[in-house]
Amino acid sequence: MRTIFDLEQKMCAPSEKLVKDLSRINGDIMILGVGGKMGPTLAKLAKNAVDQLPHPKKIYAVSRFTKGSLQQELEACGIETIAADLLDERQLDQLPNVKNIIYMVGHKFGTTGHEHFTWAMNAYLPGRIAEKFKDSRIVSFSTGNVYPFSSVKEGGATEEDSTGPVGEYAQSCLGRERIWSYYSYKYNIPQLHFRLNYAIDLRYGVLLEIAKAVKEGKPIDITMGHVNVIWQGDANEMAIRSLLYCSTPPEVLNVTGPETLSIRWVAEQFGTMFNVTPIFTGQEQDTALLSNASKAHKWFGYPQVTMLEMIEWTAEWILHNGEVIDKPTHFQEREGKY
Repeated sequence: MRTIFDLEQKMCAPSEKLVKDLSRINGDIMILGVGGKMGPTLAKLAKNAVDQLPHPKKIYAVSRFTKGSLQQELEACGIETIAADLLDERQLDQLPNVKNIIYMVGHKFGTTGHEHFTWAMNAYLPGRIAEKFKDSRIVSFSTGNVYPFSSVKEGGATEEDSTGPVGEYAQSCLGRERIWSYYSYKYNIPQLHFRLNYAIDLRYGVLLEIAKAVKEGKPIDITMGHVNVIWQGDANEMAIRSLLYCSTPPEVLNVTGPETLSIRWVAEQFGTMFNVTPIFTGQEQDTALLSNASKAHKWFGYPQVTMLEMIEWTAEWILHNGEVIDKPTHFQEREGKY
């Protein structure tokens, strides 16, 4: 895989299961916060899937659309875009009432020093959205950061485990879930909290960061020695299909791949492909930010893209100077400071 066209052809191709599930979902779909890293491909995947239905649904994509050509790109795909600042009550009120909401709005990087804005985006805004869409079903993107670190030997936190967010960003994300839940109880809104750990797109993500460091001969800090990752196309599909699983009180779902992935092992795979010996700093700790996604795999099946495929595609992408998005994951962070 060498071009963005190749990447999006793969990432935005709907499975038969996705099309079947969408046929069971009544109403159109609105994606709030489509302008992030995952939103554009999720919108295109949803559009490609509904186009296979006998009675296609509308896909709405909402963002501020203040930079670049994303709005025109989505419109060219047949997606109905709406430019809006969701923190503006007037603009929020003017959004059409749509039966199915996928909420992707959030703020992470730059939290330190701007904690007030992070809390406004992550914990205040969901309440305003819930008031607007009290008659909808809502899948809200969350994060595995709401969990405390767990032993690398125990398979990661499950949905039944206690939360314990580290740092203001993670705390605000748990606040987001709590606000959503309050309105779910208040208005009987069917919801699902989508706790995602590290989606992989060849233009960004944990694997790209490790691969670039290996190829460029830069040291890799392995103190946070293990992670979970999942192909972004698989995560997007699970998010759309999760509309069928919304409930009151809200359902909680961990979404990631099945492996507890060793950073050292991944770097060594890239080292073999690039004919470079990786450089490591630090020492693997006994704990890491890990999630157990067995429940998601029971509902949706294992991810379609395997770990080795992701590693091989990432190496090929780098070797052919594929476009990258300069948004580091900071997966090594152990103090919760973003």
